Amino acid sequence: MKFDRRSFLRNGLIATGGAALLGTGPHAAALVRSGRPRLTHGVQSGDPSADGAVVWTRADRPSRMLVDVSTRPDFRHFSTVRGPLLTPDTDLTGKVRLDGLPAGRRIHYRVRAADLDDASLVSASVSGTFGTVPRARRDVGFVWSGDLAGQGFGINPDIGGYRIFKAIQAADPDFFLCNGDHWYADDPIEPSVTLPDGRIYRNLTSPEKAKVAETLAEYRGQHKYNLMDDNLRAFAAAVPQINQWDDHETHNNWYPGEILDDDAYTERRTDVLSARARQAFFEYVPIGGRPHDDGRIYRRIPYGPLLDVFVLDMRTYRDANGPDDQTTDAQGIMGARQAEWLKRSLAESRATWKVIAADMPLALVVPDADRIEAVAQGNNGAPLGRELQLADVLSSIKKNRVQNVVWITTDVHYTAAHYYDPAKAAFQDFEPFWEFVSGPLNAGAFGPNALDETFGPTVRFQSAPPQANTSPLEGYQFFGEIAISGESGDLTVHLRDYTGKALWSVSLSPKRLSH
Repeated sequence: MKFDRRSFLRNGLIATGGAALLGTGPHAAALVRSGRPRLTHGVQSGDPSADGAVVWTRADRPSRMLVDVSTRPDFRHFSTVRGPLLTPDTDLTGKVRLDGLPAGRRIHYRVRAADLDDASLVSASVSGTFGTVPRARRDVGFVWSGDLAGQGFGINPDIGGYRIFKAIQAADPDFFLCNGDHWYADDPIEPSVTLPDGRIYRNLTSPEKAKVAETLAEYRGQHKYNLMDDNLRAFAAAVPQINQWDDHETHNNWYPGEILDDDAYTERRTDVLSARARQAFFEYVPIGGRPHDDGRIYRRIPYGPLLDVFVLDMRTYRDANGPDDQTTDAQGIMGARQAEWLKRSLAESRATWKVIAADMPLALVVPDADRIEAVAQGNNGAPLGRELQLADVLSSIKKNRVQNVVWITTDVHYTAAHYYDPAKAAFQDFEPFWEFVSGPLNAGAFGPNALDETFGPTVRFQSAPPQANTSPLEGYQFFGEIAISGESGDLTVHLRDYTGKALWSVSLSPKRLSH
């Protein structure tokens, strides 16, 4: 059931895939009484489109998710969407994709939960907002980062919790892209961490974070822990998200088929652990799709005529970590199917800018003990191992004359800007491009890593801590911001610290195809 834009603006009507319209106007909400359900972890929105977004919540008991939607912050006119049942099967979480909304507008929503036995028992509402994607050319801005609660550094009340989210929210982005490592399932959170200089880093704790995550309940608890933070909950209600995952949602450096050599685990099959982590991920982040059917993490998010975002999954389909020096490429780091999807989707894109969100860097050497974790192995010569797949993708971009491709990533826990120049590369069949690195959000800071010269990268900027695993107390926490001008089409990148201060910036003008 769909309603046109004019009807929505006049009557507050809304349609949603698989959800029913209950009523409109100021009297549609059920009466709130004592003994009602309660929303436990706020609200979130994600995967915005021109006509809607995914809205998420969690309740304290089995109940029905209800969403009031309006273009007005005072909800003078609104419609109510009947969402899914919130049951123990999904840990009482639920999400619904709102459709049929006007493009390029600020949408206000409030979520409630209705008792299953008495529909008049309804929770207090929790409100949020998101912007639908514009169809017309206009300014677009977003931020990205990743790596939250890593190395035992969790929510520290002494510094105001996850303080970086205040700065991100203050930037007022159209959306936030989380590059991965939403949580560290392999890093327990203790009440305190003693730093090398003797200072104490204090943490809020939770039962699920007292050990490494192995069960589904423990993986679910990773996200519930993060949502204990006031800054993160306020941010999630105000800014829509685009999410991808990396390794720490499951286990450090994991790959399909791996059997862990880790005494902290009783379940050591990463295929089992990653399936549980994936279910918790789809339950707890506002991402479209489902983990057991057509749902996948790699996808394209169109954001108007100026921007397409290509979200990669460099974890699920990769080959085993090893020396990364093979001369033939079967799986690579993306898997054959995803690599073909990326090449085809880039060639089909008509957006001015194509931003590829990679959950691992392209030329930074990231070790996994005596093996290689990312793409580059430090050989500096012709492509080997996973570099063969990257070379194929870069060659395809050049062959298909795809213009204005920018890569963004996180993973290595510092911030940097890399320029890739075929004139300086061992492999030269590609067009020059930029890669921007920024993170962590709240984790130990590391770096810088060595650069492999196969694709001709040079460091234009980097900021890293003076020693490995520097705590968030020292301030080496980062996020990146991209702003695209609706008038000129220029793309400007700012690499920012946890306060929002710009450490380095560059502005890029779009290239046009010559005929």
